[in-house]
Order: sequence, then C-alpha cells, then structure tokens
Amino acid sequence: MIKVVAKAKLKQGVSVEEYLIQARELVAETRKEEGCITYALHQDINDPSIVTMLEEWVNEEALAQHNKTDHVKRIVPGLRELRESTEINIYREVE
Repeated sequence: MIKVVAKAKLKQGVSVEEYLIQARELVAETRKEEGCITYALHQDINDPSIVTMLEEWVNEEALAQHNKTDHVKRIVPGLRELRESTEINIYREVE
C-alpha cells in the first residue's frame, strides 16, 4: 500500500471556498478509480488556507495511473494556480 500526503498553502487573497469546490470535484472523481483506497481532503483547524489531501493507493502503479487521468489533467492545473506552495510526500509501509 502507498500513502500520499499532499499539503498545500493557498495564495493570500485566494478564496478558500473556490479552491474547495474544485478540490471536491477531484475527490469525487478520484474515489471512482480502481486502486484508490482512500482519497480525502482536509483543512487545517488553525489556518483554513492550508489544505491537505490524504491518499491511500493499492500500489505505485495505481498512483501513477491516477496522475494520468483526465480529471487530474483537467482539475489539478487550476488548483496549482491558487497555491502558494505544495509539499507532496509518498510513503511505503515499513515492515
């Protein structure tokens, strides 16, 4: 299993709700993908301009396929425009 933590800080002046509307569409489409175990959007309690996607995938191939989907190619560029910064960490369980 692969886990992804994708943390974003929105640009100052960006409407958080505008970002969330687009991100929710990405969540809804991604959850339909084969290989997606969990895909959930979270917002920082103390700073609503920090949003984090927590993801679980069956394997790296499923994650790679996700990044090639039409909905990722269509939605993610718009989300990037609203972000000041992004940190993406990909994890594999240590046994």
